[in-house]
Amino acid sequence: MLPLGGEVLAPMACDRKGLTYASAGVDESRAERAIEALRRAAEKTYDRGVLSGIGPFAAVYRLPSGERVVASCDGVGTKMLLARKHRALRGVGVDVVAMCANDVASVGGRPLLFLDYVAMERLSPEEIAEVAEGMAEGCKEAGCALIGGETAEMPGFYRPEALELVGFCVGLLEADPPLGPERVRSGDVLVGLPSSGPHSNGFSLIRRVLEQAPKLGRRMEEILRPTRIYVRQVLALLGDGLLHAAAHITGGGIPGNLVRVLPHGLRAVVRKEAWEVPGLFREIQRLGGVDEEEMFKVFNMGVGMILVVPKEGLRKALRLLEGMGEEPFVVGEIVEGERGVELA
Repeated sequence: MLPLGGEVLAPMACDRKGLTYASAGVDESRAERAIEALRRAAEKTYDRGVLSGIGPFAAVYRLPSGERVVASCDGVGTKMLLARKHRALRGVGVDVVAMCANDVASVGGRPLLFLDYVAMERLSPEEIAEVAEGMAEGCKEAGCALIGGETAEMPGFYRPEALELVGFCVGLLEADPPLGPERVRSGDVLVGLPSSGPHSNGFSLIRRVLEQAPKLGRRMEEILRPTRIYVRQVLALLGDGLLHAAAHITGGGIPGNLVRVLPHGLRAVVRKEAWEVPGLFREIQRLGGVDEEEMFKVFNMGVGMILVVPKEGLRKALRLLEGMGEEPFVVGEIVEGERGVELA
């Protein structure tokens, strides 16, 4: 078995075809099969308290007291390799909180607690301290407490360049029912919130493009910007009754994440001309020869969160977001039709 933390990349795709996530070593179909195996095992443990398990952005569990807790787990993937190489570890500390807290908020949860798992071949107290400062910064922004975790030194298991970082976030559900398919209606409007860059997804492909076109490295500061935290924005709209669903745009891009909030019989139409895709993504696309469809499946393309807002509340929602310093933009709408996401 290969040591964890440094995946074996597939042979370089030829220039004629351009790069894909698969040619960068990420097999999405294999991941789907693994998740399905985990789902089958998990469902054997469910009791009456489980309101939603694997599938939504975060799981929801009803306590005997009636309160509903929300839980999410995520990591920063191979972004860590670039962050460590370029001494930008505080940023990935923010990233791991953002990836989990945004998922909790996406179902209508208020993050309360955060735990971490940090592991290396040989522990580096200085690097771990930098990561911890980033996690503390992210937790303050998300409104949750960093209450503990696990730190492991595992010689012979991790490669020397690897630093494994995983987060776990627990919150309380403030939406009844949870944000998602049960609330979404035909005529709802899709409102995008800008991302700060790739956030924490697509880095296996970015690293492959860097191998092929090192000049992309001049944009490293932009590439490594921390993932934005959208908790305050989501909870503000929820509190004013202006939100039906929220899609955190992570791995799978807009199509792979927006579909998760759609019920059967409704379709999301996203108009690509509604926003200007940041230049970084266009440069990745050009230097790697990545086609448009693949780009939208791998990256957020400048949209970090999509909010599904009732049409009658759109103006109020936009004003509220703008008052919080956001720059929201309408990206599409919900229509009747076969369940799915259409990039128009």
